[in-house]
Amino acid sequence: MTTELIALAIVALEHVVLVFWSQMLLTRDVGPEGNAGPRDDLPDFSQQTGRLRRALANHTENFPFFIGAVAVVLLSGSANGVTATCALIYAAARAVYIPAYAFGWTPWRSVIFMCGFLATCVMYVAAFF
Repeated sequence: MTTELIALAIVALEHVVLVFWSQMLLTRDVGPEGNAGPRDDLPDFSQQTGRLRRALANHTENFPFFIGAVAVVLLSGSANGVTATCALIYAAARAVYIPAYAFGWTPWRSVIFMCGFLATCVMYVAAFF
């Protein structure tokens, strides 16, 4: 398995952890009935639950961009040390981004996000060379 695919698998597992963590906190805030229901009129969430739900939304928005980078690099035969390093940077950045968002590490959350985002951009550019 290539390093890029290993990083992709790691990020997928990070997503699973984030889903379970945010759901656990949601259940704590609204109870099992509220979580299992249609969620039309939920009460306000705790600060940490809100942060994790936003982190999950961010992860859901950005994960396809990384999946695309891995696909482009591998399908074009452009995988190399740069793309492998960038994929690992993205996986590491996302692993640190989750607690950074959950615990409100300002401005580090944004810095960590940019590290992962730029690493993914470099993967796309590297596919041309």
